[in-house]
Amino acid sequence: MISFGLVSIPVGLQTATQEKDIRFNQLHRVCGSRIKQQKFCPTCDRVVEADEIDRGYEVAKNQYVVVTDEDFDALPVPSKHTIEVLAFVHHEQVDPIYFDQTYYLDPAETGRKPFALLMKVLQEKGVCALGKIALRNKENLCLLRPAFGTLVCESLFYPDEIRKSETPSLDSVTVDDRELNMAKSLVDLLADDFHPENFSDGYRSALMERIEAKQHGGELKTSTEPNAPMVVNLMDALKASLEMAQKNAAKSG
Repeated sequence: MISFGLVSIPVGLQTATQEKDIRFNQLHRVCGSRIKQQKFCPTCDRVVEADEIDRGYEVAKNQYVVVTDEDFDALPVPSKHTIEVLAFVHHEQVDPIYFDQTYYLDPAETGRKPFALLMKVLQEKGVCALGKIALRNKENLCLLRPAFGTLVCESLFYPDEIRKSETPSLDSVTVDDRELNMAKSLVDLLADDFHPENFSDGYRSALMERIEAKQHGGELKTSTEPNAPMVVNLMDALKASLEMAQKNAAKSG
């Protein structure tokens, strides 16, 4: 349920993304059998089944408080079933480092009109709705925004979940004006609109080709491209990059 002032909008939640990584199974090199991951109890000296396992929070060394499904259901947290809109913010104010998972919101039949109203007002005002939602046994901040003809829900990390950067400060690094201007020119030449459909995972495709070739006894392609040489002089690297971008722009033009 989305709670928007005194308006309640019943919705469903479905993940908006899926990983396309190529996944592998672990095999025993001796016989080729698939390795099984089993959960073992050292006290009982046997493998245990899923229905024998509880969730325990360690409060002291080897001392646990068991938490059941009933405990989770009994938590007095409104965000368990409702996304309460707390504020309206501009999307650019939220750094992408806070984004965790994206979900599509699917309105129930009785909530289609208020759902469409919320989506339209967010579009016309150019803002997102900030709220809270309980997912995966924790309460998350979330951002509701119009996209792809519906509302999407972005679950967010809390500030204490963002790790501090260990990179030394760059405030003392001096950048030459000529280098900066040349870098700006390179950015201008490579500027473009975002068209994600123009990109694909070449690594995944090459790996699948190799797997299929090994399966059917075909020719195995091997990369022969040498590593790109390291250019020590920054100005030389910028000049070379600018010339390459100009040539590519002339070809495409």
